[in-house]
Order: sequence, then C-alpha cells, then structure tokens
Amino acid sequence: MKQNHLAEIEYVRPADIEKRSFAIIGQELRKMNIVLDPEQDKITRRVIHTSADFEYATTLTYSDGAVGTALGLLRGGADIVTDTNMAKAGISRRALAKLGGEVHCFMADPDVAAEARARGVTRAAVSMERASKIGKPVIIACGNAPTALISLHDMIRGGVWKPDFVIGVPVGFVNVVAAKELIMTDGVPYIVNRGRKGGSNVAAAICNALIYILTEPEAHG
Repeated sequence: MKQNHLAEIEYVRPADIEKRSFAIIGQELRKMNIVLDPEQDKITRRVIHTSADFEYATTLTYSDGAVGTALGLLRGGADIVTDTNMAKAGISRRALAKLGGEVHCFMADPDVAAEARARGVTRAAVSMERASKIGKPVIIACGNAPTALISLHDMIRGGVWKPDFVIGVPVGFVNVVAAKELIMTDGVPYIVNRGRKGGSNVAAAICNALIYILTEPEAHG
C-alpha cells in the first residue's frame, strides 16, 4: 500500500525556506545535546545546511582563533583560491567583492595542465604555486584534491610559501585523511574536516558562512 506523503509536506514560502532550515538544524542539534562553540556556530550550521549531515558538528576542526583570523583576512580584502571550479562557482563572488576580494581557481587552466605535464607534477601543485604569486593575503579552500593540501604542506615545510589560511575539506578515500592531518601540523590557521567527508560544496559553504558574517550579519547560519 502506497503511503500518502502529502500530509508530511510543510508549505513554506520560498523566502523563508533557509530560515526554516536553520531552525530545524537548531532543533536537531538540541535533540542530540550538541552545543556548538559560539564563534564557530554559523560556519558549522551552514555546512550542515549544505550537506544535511550532522556529523560535521563533531568532525569540523578549527585551529585556535580560526574564525577571527579568517574574518580579519576577508575584512582586509583577502582573495580565495579553490581547487575546483565547482567550489569557485558556489562562493558568493558579489558578497566577497564588497570586501575587496576575488575567487580564483587555476586547476582547469590549460597552461597549468601543460606545465604540470611538462614537469611531471600534479595540477594541484602548480595551482598552489600560482596562488603563492597573487601578491595579497590568500585563503585556500580545498574541497576535492588532497594533493593540493600535500603540495601546500611541502611548500610550507620547504619555506617556499605559507598561505594565510587553509580550509581543508577534500572528500574521498586516497590520501584524504592523511592530507588533512598533515596540514594541521604546519602552523597555518585552518578549518579542516577530519575524516573522509567534505567536498567542493562544503568548501564553498564555509567560505560563504565567513563572508556572510561580514556582509549579512543578520543572515541565518
């Protein structure tokens, strides 16, 4: 016998859907007796909103003072470099531009691919080198390529370049967990999701949560 799901439908005006979603997230967190750190609350909630996965409430890991550091960088006009064009597309470029920042992704650039082939290295490695030449504060937002985090680790340890902030949330099975753990040992401020979960959508959600705190202080999440 087919169930009638019409009775379960909650009719919400389009303009109120996000507000209702964050209210539900708050209710669920309370049921699980999870109290988020006030400084991290809006970032973690937006990741949960993006993924519908409450595990992020316990696996998202922040370095000391991470949120304040990231906000200071964005307020000062920092750029964001992503490891996928999907993450780039998901970040509110208009809101970031209000703060004087831009979003970059070098991974799909033909000259990056050509250089990577010629040198026998990954596109992620070349992309991180390109990021180092932007000439202003840079936040790295990695949601897909653990090799980007590994390349950053090598650059930091080799004294080549140290980004101002790292959002490390690549998803997958190969080198993902290890790459995240490595970047947390490098003395760079970070927001990292421990374990296998993450993704370009999560990287973009973290960026947007930080941006919205500055540009839309009354926004939910």
